[in-house]
Amino acid sequence: MDLYEYQAKELFGRHGIPIPAGRVAATPQEARAIAAELGAPVVIKAQVKTGGRGKAGGIRTAPGPAAAEDEAGHVIGMDIKGHTAHRVLVETATVPFEEYYAAFLVDRAEGGFLAMVSAQGGMEIEELAATDPDAIVRVQIDPETGVDAETARQLAAKAGLPEAAAQVLERLWRVMVAEDAVLVEVNPLICTTDQRIVALDGKVTLDGNAAYRHSWEYAEPADSLEDRARAKGLNYVKLDGRVGVIGNGAGLVMSTLDVVAGAGAAPANFLDIGGGASAQVMADGLEIILADPDVRSVLVNVFGGITACDAVANGIVTALELLGERGLGRPIVVRLDGNNAEAGRRILSEARHPAVRQVPTMDGAAETAARLAAGA
Repeated sequence: MDLYEYQAKELFGRHGIPIPAGRVAATPQEARAIAAELGAPVVIKAQVKTGGRGKAGGIRTAPGPAAAEDEAGHVIGMDIKGHTAHRVLVETATVPFEEYYAAFLVDRAEGGFLAMVSAQGGMEIEELAATDPDAIVRVQIDPETGVDAETARQLAAKAGLPEAAAQVLERLWRVMVAEDAVLVEVNPLICTTDQRIVALDGKVTLDGNAAYRHSWEYAEPADSLEDRARAKGLNYVKLDGRVGVIGNGAGLVMSTLDVVAGAGAAPANFLDIGGGASAQVMADGLEIILADPDVRSVLVNVFGGITACDAVANGIVTALELLGERGLGRPIVVRLDGNNAEAGRRILSEARHPAVRQVPTMDGAAETAARLAAGA
């Protein structure tokens, strides 16, 4: 269960981790009132469960209440990677002197916990890991002993963080254990000009299996693509690429993602319609993918078994009929093979939809989708 930033920070505050003063607002008028109460320049931060808010314009500064209302009006309702910002966090603007990274997570491969700490924060940890992996200190945490004051001091020292950060690391571990989290992350954890350590951002994922031990009230409206897909019973994961992918069976979808990457493009999602998908399931899947503004082309890769290719083809035709003009903007590359493949190809050929392109091979379909996503 992923939390919004403001929810993560509420947990941080409960466990004594310093955070900027602020509150969440659902309207521009509420944002203005909060900024007036804070009496200082503020930051307006879109509350969505995805990264890339800053690059998308979802984090904005405001010198006063009127500007806060104006900026909140721009951010509320914004779509960021398929997530709609229904709320903003309005908090006191805090200028960092230095930025760090700190996280605790469940390490399933080792059957324990992993600490990740770096003196280089403020950037995506995946980018840092790729460009300078030695900048991240990784330490296995014994579940029996956990992180006490001495362990926290060692972590801070090894990563090059100031001694004052050790107390925050110890308290982040307390959040991990007390709240049954599988991930607790702060990026950036900052040192201010007056040497205070503050959690400027926060990401927490709770273990839903432990809900019976807590009084969590984190239910949210189904506003993300993942939520909408889940409501339709689809196995969907949003990714950061431009080629939407639909397949039947997790193995085939994973292989398709690899082939798309090999063709020089990045997949925009993982979507498995399952082994016995109906035309309606196919239509639902295509509707979800075409709702993603990042998608520039779609690759439907189906090997008919329990799922017959004619049902898939009917689903594509049905979805495009329902979408109308919304289904015209992006090309859909279809590769059908296996059970009733000829019938499925015939259905698509007879439909003559201008968005649909049929390619007989998996590699060829991936290359075509990649080229179309690049605008070639």
